[in-house]
Amino acid sequence: MKVLIVLTSHDELGNTGRKTGFWLEELAAPYYTFKDAGAEIVLASPKGGQPPLDPKSNEPSFQTDLTRRFEADAAANAQLANTVRLDSVSQADFDTVFYPGGHGPLWDLAEDKHSIALIESFIEAGKPVALVCHAPGVLRHVMASNGKPLVDGKQVTGFTNTEEAGVGLTEIVPFLVEDELKAKGGRYSKGPDWGSYVVTDGLLITGQNPASSSEAAAVLMKQLSA
Repeated sequence: MKVLIVLTSHDELGNTGRKTGFWLEELAAPYYTFKDAGAEIVLASPKGGQPPLDPKSNEPSFQTDLTRRFEADAAANAQLANTVRLDSVSQADFDTVFYPGGHGPLWDLAEDKHSIALIESFIEAGKPVALVCHAPGVLRHVMASNGKPLVDGKQVTGFTNTEEAGVGLTEIVPFLVEDELKAKGGRYSKGPDWGSYVVTDGLLITGQNPASSSEAAAVLMKQLSA
């Protein structure tokens, strides 16, 4: 089994002067779900090389056993330092794709034509796609074969408006994930803020927040082995 994980290359948190990037738990949790199941993992990002880590995601209060495992894993860190360029990967080489969040993807992956085409090609090929936290926002321009937004009429979740308000970034982000999924016709639902909540609709698996990362990856693995 071969899994593609797509990370952001964007590190500027709007006009705040603060840094952003990918959220560590949202990479580490699925990474080990896949690795421990024997999958081959390829990490990609729009610019290739070392993607930016949201520094907040590595603060003590957000660390988990899996983030600490990743931090101590020399092979994983070497892989992270050398992500392949997103425009060099092909759906044909993978069984599935997973998108971790963090705020970064709202700026780059949501507008990246290679990312949009890649997700469309996975769905067309009948392969599952999983996105967690802010990453469901990268579906905003992804279309289904019928010419409608991919999320139109589909059960989806993603980072909630109240969670965004909780981190004080409602006015900073380019768009709110919850609002955007609804605007594109998604049948959006959510669980309690900061709790694990994952929704599956056919080939599309979405998780609400960092705590949903492990469950989303487990659901994806179950679908792949079905």
